[in-house]
Amino acid sequence: MQNKLKNYGIILASGTGSRYSSDIPKQFIKIAGKTVLEHTVEIFEKSANIDEIILVITPDYRHIAENILLKNNYKKISKLLNGGATRKDSSFIAISSIEDEEANVLIHDCARPFVTETILSDCVKALEKYSAVDVAIPSADTIIKVKNDTIDSIPNRAELQRGQTPQCFKLSLIKKAHELSKGDNNFTDDCGLIVKYNLAEVYVVAGSGENIKITYPEDIFMADRLFQIRSTIYPENTSLENIKDKVIVVFGGTSGIGQCIKELAEQYGAKVYAESTRSGCDITNYESICKVLERVYKQNGKIDYVVNSAGILRMGKLLDRDICDVRKDIEINYIGSINAVKASIPYLQKSEGAILLFASSSYTRGRALYSTYSSTKAGIVNLSQALAEELISDKIRINVINPERTATPMRFKAFGQEPAGSLLEPEKVAQASLKTLLSDLTGQVIDVRRG
Repeated sequence: MQNKLKNYGIILASGTGSRYSSDIPKQFIKIAGKTVLEHTVEIFEKSANIDEIILVITPDYRHIAENILLKNNYKKISKLLNGGATRKDSSFIAISSIEDEEANVLIHDCARPFVTETILSDCVKALEKYSAVDVAIPSADTIIKVKNDTIDSIPNRAELQRGQTPQCFKLSLIKKAHELSKGDNNFTDDCGLIVKYNLAEVYVVAGSGENIKITYPEDIFMADRLFQIRSTIYPENTSLENIKDKVIVVFGGTSGIGQCIKELAEQYGAKVYAESTRSGCDITNYESICKVLERVYKQNGKIDYVVNSAGILRMGKLLDRDICDVRKDIEINYIGSINAVKASIPYLQKSEGAILLFASSSYTRGRALYSTYSSTKAGIVNLSQALAEELISDKIRINVINPERTATPMRFKAFGQEPAGSLLEPEKVAQASLKTLLSDLTGQVIDVRRG
């Protein structure tokens, strides 16, 4: 029986960012609370398809990379190598450090922090049959060949694709390609070596339109937006049995999704305190929240999780609405979350716990007649992403649940009766919420959908 080959993820982070025009290389620029390097490494770190990670960095910024590794305590990074003068040099340095007789290597540009687990999985699967694999997407634009500032030819767009990374190889093949190309630096990627020397077929795996490469300053704005609207599917395989004996405070916990979270958690042995205006807790009043948390802590000696599902949904054109009502929307939907998070931090520091907030499908694009609701939900997402970075040192996790239209009393009051089966059941949101609390995710938007 043939031994399974080890899968090495090689992340090339040794560029100087000459086209990015910044004081520091683009891999150390922060997006959505983390450096580009961290975002990219985390994908490989969490991938079930990657056994070891080799990180190739810019020598002048080695100290920054080392601090990032110390802070995050990655388990899979086995080598931190100084890169060479060119991308080809850095790639050669990385593959030369692997001592296995044969292995699978996935060479990835650090400046592509949106590569997906699906792409990684497809690449590893393709390497079972092929010795060289590229990732690409069809070109949506017509490509023109220009000579002396005029069009020389227009290739058939149907035959053109835009290359991405990772580029993947059997170790022996890519080592041979680099040996043959010594002294020739007229290459922009490793697949080009395989093609030039006609060493093997290069199979193409489907990439993703989101798998962009950060090259220019304006790309950072696009990447920030992608992180904002990108969501994470909650970890479905997490067992709710692990919620047993956890102490949970749920603000907005006496109806709707909050009540479902309480009931489900109690079924699995958690101790849950459901708070709302019905129990005398005003989410818009910081002191009121502090009193609740102090009481719960004194009774149990700990607080593991804090959830804020309290919210209000009212319609109307901004011009027509009373300013006091608008202010109330903001206080409940946004300031309430700030109150809950700030008051919870001292307790969650002790338990290394987690916070869960709630967005809405309208957070990605403001909805007419619901401008304050949509904008406060967008604010919740940005708040969580920022706090995820602030709370890393405290080992507190914070995430946002983003359910589609859900059958709650609040929605019924706002929209009335809706077709059967058109709404998400709150019990499903509750299950996703508890599994997210139990996960190691932080700073993520968790989509919950029907089906």
